[in-house]
Amino acid sequence: MSAAVTADTRPTGNADFGAWLAVAAGTIGAFMATLDISIVNSALPTIQGEIGASGTEGTWIATSYLVAEIIIIPIAGWLERLTGLRTFLMVMVAAFTAFSMLCGVSTSLTMMIIGRMGQGFAGGALIPTAMSIIATRLPAHQQPVGIAAFGATAITGPVFGPVVGGWLADNLSWHYAFFINLPIGILLLSLLFFGLPAVRAQRHLLREADWLGIAGITLFLGGLTIFLEEGEREQWFESRTIVAVFAGTILGFVLLMLGQVIAEKPVLRLRLLLDRQFGAVIIMAIIVGMALYGTAFIIPQFLTAIAGYNSLQSGRVVFLAGIPAAMLMPFVPWLIRSIDIRVVVISGLAMLALSCWLETDLTSQTSGGVFAESQLMRGVGQTLAMMFLNQAALSSVPIEFSRDAAGLFSAARNLGGSLALAGISVVQDQRIWLHQRRLEETISANSVLVQDYMNGQAVALGGMPTAYQALANTIRIQALTLTYVDMFWILTVGVIAIMPLALLLRPLPKRGVPAELMH
Repeated sequence: MSAAVTADTRPTGNADFGAWLAVAAGTIGAFMATLDISIVNSALPTIQGEIGASGTEGTWIATSYLVAEIIIIPIAGWLERLTGLRTFLMVMVAAFTAFSMLCGVSTSLTMMIIGRMGQGFAGGALIPTAMSIIATRLPAHQQPVGIAAFGATAITGPVFGPVVGGWLADNLSWHYAFFINLPIGILLLSLLFFGLPAVRAQRHLLREADWLGIAGITLFLGGLTIFLEEGEREQWFESRTIVAVFAGTILGFVLLMLGQVIAEKPVLRLRLLLDRQFGAVIIMAIIVGMALYGTAFIIPQFLTAIAGYNSLQSGRVVFLAGIPAAMLMPFVPWLIRSIDIRVVVISGLAMLALSCWLETDLTSQTSGGVFAESQLMRGVGQTLAMMFLNQAALSSVPIEFSRDAAGLFSAARNLGGSLALAGISVVQDQRIWLHQRRLEETISANSVLVQDYMNGQAVALGGMPTAYQALANTIRIQALTLTYVDMFWILTVGVIAIMPLALLLRPLPKRGVPAELMH
């Protein structure tokens, strides 16, 4: 799309009621999709218990959503043009609602993963198309309102998820964390039907499709996540399953590269990564995505497993990060116009790193109140970093490639989240074992102090077997606490490591509206 075409097709005057209905539908849909990324985090221990999943298997309930979302986001623009915006969104909303119902009635891990993958596939399409509605249905002078609403959903959705899921799990049942999407889905279908005009499908795009690239994305991104997630449990290449998954991942990468060479319009224009600024933005987006989704997963797990919090209590702690994010969002357009992007991104990354570092002194006695300061700081940091990196991505490429840049940026952010959840599983398995062995090595059976302690515990607890069980439980809790500390150290170092990349960013164009609204 050229700049001239964009300018000619952009609405003039004030948007009508139907346009605002469409914007409301797009924003609600994007919020629902981002909310459901993390809505299971607080209630995950309860869900795992009811469907018979272990702690490490339970990460798949969150990871499967992100994997499917990563696959659909880069091709959402093509699917939108193929079927027409209204048809595409209505099909995706209906599918999202149906798969939500499947999750709600799941009785096994397999059913849950199928439902979550379906949710992710349909929900991932709602995020980039929400921005398309704002860009095509609102005139330039009203688009800042749309971008502020959209930005608020993208940032606050993942932090609202745990508190909504926690409240529903504690007051009703975890099933309602998925059933809640039924009335919202019906509302969205009504808004889309009346707010968006029908557009003729462009079925000729099927002949022009980069099928190699689409197959490559599916195999590569899906296989990579499965490889990282399951590799530790299956002893890596000692497992035939992992060998097969790795081979599929390599095949997917080869197909994706062939698509870059053969296809006239690749589904992912990876050549954009050769631009110094855009490549730096993608690397930063991956790490920020790891911090954003990783902390939203780790904190509820810590509070539930160590501090004894219920789902709602842990969700409220995560929710704190959404408060400064929501308050900052109306000022984002002004900040984009007024302050050097490098200053803002470095400041955001510094606050994000500091928020993770503040959580590296956790103990088994830590309560949710300790997280308040870091969560508020994280909300500011992730808003400044993510929103400005989004602008940097779009301003890095020619206007005709803005859709590709937006798709790559969103895929990078969600890839970071997927890598974080897979990495958490690996770190948890490895470091718990290591910390348990180290703690056990400090306890000598020949020590008089240890013998006196165990004798006292036997008297207090009603026998030596019970005393040994209590000691083993104490060691396990301490090892798990130290493992969570390790995770926050990894995130801290990762964010600090990418901060110099912000110096590669070029100043944004001083326009009246954010860069993405000009496309």
